[in-house]
Amino acid sequence: MVLEKLGDSLRNTLSKISKSLFVDEKLINELVKDIQRALLQSDTNVQLVFDLSKKIKERASETTPAGITKREHLIKVVYDELTNFLGKESHEIKIGKKPTQIMLVGLFGSGKTTTAGKLAKFYKKRGYKVAVMQTDTWRPAAYDQLEQLAKEVGVDFLGIKKEKDPVNIYLAFEKKLKEYDVVIVDTAGRDALSNELIKELDGLHQAVKADEKILVISADLGQAAQKQAQAFHDTCGVTGVIVTKLEGTAKGGGALSACAVTNAPIVFIGVGEKQDDLELFHPQRFVGKLIGMGDLESLLEKAKEVITEENAQEMQEKFLKGDFNLVDLYQQMNSLKKMGSFGKIMEMIPGMGSLKMPKEMLEVQEGKLEKWKHAMDSMTKEELEEPEIVSAERIDRIAAGSGLNVGEVRELLKQHRQSKKLMKMFKGEGDINKMMKKMGGKMPKGFGG
Repeated sequence: MVLEKLGDSLRNTLSKISKSLFVDEKLINELVKDIQRALLQSDTNVQLVFDLSKKIKERASETTPAGITKREHLIKVVYDELTNFLGKESHEIKIGKKPTQIMLVGLFGSGKTTTAGKLAKFYKKRGYKVAVMQTDTWRPAAYDQLEQLAKEVGVDFLGIKKEKDPVNIYLAFEKKLKEYDVVIVDTAGRDALSNELIKELDGLHQAVKADEKILVISADLGQAAQKQAQAFHDTCGVTGVIVTKLEGTAKGGGALSACAVTNAPIVFIGVGEKQDDLELFHPQRFVGKLIGMGDLESLLEKAKEVITEENAQEMQEKFLKGDFNLVDLYQQMNSLKKMGSFGKIMEMIPGMGSLKMPKEMLEVQEGKLEKWKHAMDSMTKEELEEPEIVSAERIDRIAAGSGLNVGEVRELLKQHRQSKKLMKMFKGEGDINKMMKKMGGKMPKGFGG
């Protein structure tokens, strides 16, 4: 999970509120100290943490609004202030003029080139014609890496392998850029922000006149991120930030709060190594996941990317009738796999993030999905459409054909029966929104966006 330790600390802190008999000054002070400790351990800037603490204390001592309890008010104050602390609202890059040019800047090792590929895929999936341009003339593998990523994503690659001046590379393709909706310019990084890099960046900045200058910053930089953010901002006027490697570090608080220095919003976060592991940064949703409230909106957006509206409608009708077979289960599993890991999906479901399911258990579940797909591949059309006919003899045949043991095939059939039974529980609701309300109805009042 992204910032797993920070999330665990915040959830433990908030659970104290629900278990407390009274909401008094002592509880508020204890709560604020816990939040301070959690944020400082994630390498968040000390002064920013104290500013946040002061705001939480001030708002927590206000009169509780009518209709909610003191506990609910306190939880909402923490949620609101953490959201404000991380930028309050999401900021999307507007693709208006043709081409919209996005220049990526950052230190060596921050993940700029990988991010260029992810960003290209993000906009391609939304129907834009995209090109990526290589202007990193320092790192030997930069040209080949970006060319390969462009090929994998299916976008055009622009670069000149032996050219040493990045401005010359840009000027060579300047007229061609009118063919594209989005052009992503990948620049060179260094081990440190040297005068040489500043001079080169400034020259490229003057030539490109990019619509967006995005600082790509690695979450593992910790508090050093703040100094780097300021230096890049002074050089080219950073308009937004992409924080990478958030899935594998405890120091992400430093990178997330670095943006306070430049007033440049976080636009995207990198949450994994796959090309789809780039998410628009929504402070409200991010905080929701951190404190265990989930993020249904992001989950539904991911689902829309892999399930057509027609298929979703057909699946909904089958679910509501309690009438779906192994073919439908197979489609569900394929869609789940495309949406990401089990762990990431669980984080987005309200309440599930606070269950603290062991990572090993989630990995086992993903392994089961893969095995069950093999079992289904060994079934006949009739068996997939009518799982009830699968006898002990057929189970033996399916197990032999798929390389699984009999118990694993039986577990698949049991999963189907349980899923079918669950869907029958919702029979008669008639609307998927009512189903969602039924499933999420235990959310505490006061959790607002």
